[in-house]
Amino acid sequence: MTDPHLEHSIFGGHQEAHDGPHGTDQPEVLRRADRHRRPARKPRRRRGRRLGCLFIALVIVAVAAFAAYTGLRPVVDGFLESDDYPGPGTGEVQIVVNDGDTGRAIGATLEKADVVKTAKAYLDAAATDTRAAAIQPGSYTMKKQMTAKAALAILVDSANRSVPRVTVREGLWKSEVFAALSKGTGVPVAEYTAAAKNPEALGLPAGAKGNVEGYLYPATYEFPVKATAVQQLKIMVGQAIAELQKAGVSEADYQKTLIVASIVEGEAGVADRGKVARVVENRLDNPTGPTVGLLQMDSTVNFALQKRGNLTKTEYDSAKSNPYDTYAHKGLPPGPISSPGAKAIEAAANPTAGPWFYFVTVNYDTGETLFAATQAEHDRNNAQRQAWCDANKPKCEGGG
Repeated sequence: MTDPHLEHSIFGGHQEAHDGPHGTDQPEVLRRADRHRRPARKPRRRRGRRLGCLFIALVIVAVAAFAAYTGLRPVVDGFLESDDYPGPGTGEVQIVVNDGDTGRAIGATLEKADVVKTAKAYLDAAATDTRAAAIQPGSYTMKKQMTAKAALAILVDSANRSVPRVTVREGLWKSEVFAALSKGTGVPVAEYTAAAKNPEALGLPAGAKGNVEGYLYPATYEFPVKATAVQQLKIMVGQAIAELQKAGVSEADYQKTLIVASIVEGEAGVADRGKVARVVENRLDNPTGPTVGLLQMDSTVNFALQKRGNLTKTEYDSAKSNPYDTYAHKGLPPGPISSPGAKAIEAAANPTAGPWFYFVTVNYDTGETLFAATQAEHDRNNAQRQAWCDANKPKCEGGG
């Protein structure tokens, strides 16, 4: 028979302690370990939360990345895609460079017309070519979708430039000037006629009394493309005033100087304009002189009748009532009778000093003109003219 106490001391306790989980009296060490193992299921819940947070973070990053891509795509594309066409271009388009256009304005015009892909491409090309600073106003024929460099090459070559170019010669009446302008620019004559009725828009001085005659300065003009009749006439009037000022004429004397200059232009031909202007002044200054204050200029009668060339006696007689007939009316006519050039204006402003009251062209082929201070001298000169005319009928008729 075994002593139960002895057994307990050898095996550390009652038999139930060895029965494991089925026993009721487990060792303290096992109970503590069991307490630590059972709560181990709780981290699974934390792991789920972590996965959820990670998913949300990934979604936020994806949304931000998409927004950044959308916002930066034009910039990225700008780096990847050229701002210039590859060329050489197709079709045909007219490009207008206006007076005063900057390089930026030209670039914008080219881009708008689809000649170049971007204005920047043109400006980049122009920055490397010093000729770009000298591009002239005008119309240029170009292609669509050209390289910026090729577009610039067209603009810097003056041979590609087209402008409304008109030459207005000296001594024309305003009606003749309008016809010349219309032929050169395509603007109807009626538009010039209407524009001439707006003296303020043309910049006419007050002394002109609203009449543009004489103020349409003769020269070769390159008008801005699509310039209106008003704009063109304003340019011409401005040039006439500039020439008067250049000759030292004050505004108060504009009208008188232009009237004298227009007569000089109509009478002188190739003669000495300064001497012709002196004849006019001497006749004006001496109302009791040889011509009793009458200018007696054929050119004024031609203007009165609006007829060029030699006039018959009947035609001369028909002009007597017209204030522009200087055979019938003393002093200067009411206004200029043509558009005088720079030489005639200079002559009227500064006549050659001399005693002459008469002049006559004695050879219509060469324009040789003789001047005289007395009637007797003039008669001798006129006889020389008549001899030439008798030998060269019907080249001449009448006299100075």
